[in-house]
Amino acid sequence: MLSIGDFARATHLSVKTLRYYHDAGLLIPAEVDPNSGYRRYDIAQITTAQVIRRFRDLGMPVDDVRAMLQATDLKTRNALIGQHLRRMEDELGKTQAAVATLRDLLDHPASDLPIEHRHLPPMRVAAISDEVASIDVGRWLQGALGELYATASAQGLGVSGVAGGIYGDGLFEDDAGSATVFLPITADLRPMGRVTNMELPAADLAVIAHDGPDDGIDRAYGSLASYVARHALSVPGPIREFYPVNRHHTADARHWRTEIGWPIFPTGGEPAEQRP
Repeated sequence: MLSIGDFARATHLSVKTLRYYHDAGLLIPAEVDPNSGYRRYDIAQITTAQVIRRFRDLGMPVDDVRAMLQATDLKTRNALIGQHLRRMEDELGKTQAAVATLRDLLDHPASDLPIEHRHLPPMRVAAISDEVASIDVGRWLQGALGELYATASAQGLGVSGVAGGIYGDGLFEDDAGSATVFLPITADLRPMGRVTNMELPAADLAVIAHDGPDDGIDRAYGSLASYVARHALSVPGPIREFYPVNRHHTADARHWRTEIGWPIFPTGGEPAEQRP
């Protein structure tokens, strides 16, 4: 048996951490004095503590480590480990994307993406609308787009334009807001599930394009906002996005293209394309 202090030295886990692992049911001492609460560990527990330490260093949640240690068969244990490794791979991908966008921002602080003015006439579309949490809007968008394409196809309707979205101010200013995803189609569809027909009002927009996944799209938004502010063009109204190349066309997010439209005053005399 080892005292908690000696066990801490043997395992490089602090006394505070060992007490926490005990309370969490992750590493229970071999003996606990009923009067003093003093903990003592069996030397056989050193290996278990070392395993725990390594999985915690890899960011595995305490509940998952406990479930892995308590698993009675190798298949369950390997499944838990594989699940965590996939989470790590996802986080690594996010980190690499963040590093790439930060490096590009440092190397090219000023954006030179072209901005154009567009007048959009009223448009009849199939649409899905909902109140969405800001953190979930990306996943909601992909699901809604898939549902629109599938419904149009099931009813034998052709696509007559570029899919898009309309986003209320709450999604940018608060934690949630209104969102609509739409798909221009050749004729009205029969409403089904969340999908309905909708009439989009006419709009005048300043438009900038962002290529690739959503990582770094804030730079395009920033450039567009700066341009609109410098030219005193902004008017109230929701942001519109357009998805000329999206998941329906390719699963490779590197090839996606998003066009962001900021509502502006009509500018019949403006050049078709401006630099920010």
